[in-house]
Amino acid sequence: MSSGVCRRLLRAAGSCPAASWAPSPRCSPRAAPRGEPRRGLSASGGAVNVFDRQMKKRQKNWSASLRDGHKYDYLRDEVGSRVADRVYDIARTFPLALDIGSGKSHIAEHLSKDVVERLVLTDVSEEALRRARRSEIPTRRVLADEEFLPFKENTFDLVLAESEREGGFSPHVSPYTAVTDLGHLLGRAGFTMLTVDIDDVQVLYPGIFEVMTDLQGMGESNCAWNRRSLLHRDSMLAAAAVYKEMYGNEDGSVPATFEILYMIGWKPHESQAKPAKRGSANVSFKDLSKIGQPTHADPS
Repeated sequence: MSSGVCRRLLRAAGSCPAASWAPSPRCSPRAAPRGEPRRGLSASGGAVNVFDRQMKKRQKNWSASLRDGHKYDYLRDEVGSRVADRVYDIARTFPLALDIGSGKSHIAEHLSKDVVERLVLTDVSEEALRRARRSEIPTRRVLADEEFLPFKENTFDLVLAESEREGGFSPHVSPYTAVTDLGHLLGRAGFTMLTVDIDDVQVLYPGIFEVMTDLQGMGESNCAWNRRSLLHRDSMLAAAAVYKEMYGNEDGSVPATFEILYMIGWKPHESQAKPAKRGSANVSFKDLSKIGQPTHADPS
């Protein structure tokens, strides 16, 4: 998740009425704004253009168009369920929510209208949006790059977003994302009360070739500018043998661990709890040791 995405999350997230949603004329979903950083150059605010967005669009369109594409949805389905669980933990109803990088919509089917009243799906892939699954929540699909969201400020009450993070053999997968980096980006974007939750999802595969095949089928091949266009078969065979020797199970399978990062941030609001003023405490730290001790009745 780049700093550009975080800045746009702050613009999009808010508490405006659902009726206020409208595409912004300043930002077309099909064309990047004039300020889009070119390959390898820094954008405003110190962001670096790491990914080839057109390559990612082609990868996701190819993945969504596969006849057997459903067999590569298992990881996103699992993550979608876990994201929905975290939304249910928040005791409120969201009138309008935004799913960034929604793909075929893997979260909405786990939510109800009692939690999210209306939903907007955005993805860079028109094929993925066209194949989005139905849910009981009224949904609108918008073709847009998550780096350049075409929405007015303070449109949505809830935002979900997908981050580029995959495991495997660099540079044939996307660069790793550090938890601290995501936290700093959300903080710089103006979000407060940040919480971080990490899940490890382990999947068993027959071998490393199946891992790479599934990543490709998910549309999650590397799209970084510094990627190599060719990987020699000898290198892959050697890597597969080493991986199986080091991590293989007795039944011949090899594990692949996907690290899923969940982060929650809130837009500042006057109703949020604030720290008490210095010196306003009415309990001394020396009294903390008495907590849990039995009290004695007054003999009088």
